[in-house]
Amino acid sequence: MGKDEEKGKTILCIEDEAGMLDLFRLILERRGFRVLGALDAQTGLDLMQKEKPALVLLDIMMPQVDGWEVFRQMKTDENLKDIPVIIVTARTQPIDVILARHVAKVDDYITKPFGPQELWQRVDQVLSRKKGA
Repeated sequence: MGKDEEKGKTILCIEDEAGMLDLFRLILERRGFRVLGALDAQTGLDLMQKEKPALVLLDIMMPQVDGWEVFRQMKTDENLKDIPVIIVTARTQPIDVILARHVAKVDDYITKPFGPQELWQRVDQVLSRKKGA
């Protein structure tokens, strides 16, 4: 997917750390994406319903409602179930990767800390697969 194709696409970041939201914005807006942020699960789900983003970056470790519950709610909602999801977490245990990719059927997985190039590549790959589907 070229830079022109990315322009205007909305990415929703659901992340309980404001600093991480700022980092996602900084990295992705440079590539022409429109980036929305939600600091909690319910705000994220509400924004998804309203905005229908091209992609969701979803933190797993959040207070009250965690990312897995957000993912479960997305996949059982007819309006949200086809939105691709990249799980974002500080956890690096291999079992998390296995669960994320094989059991939960998320589109990709990225661990903190990550660099701008890694984030761009993951987003590009997921959106390219979605476009080709």
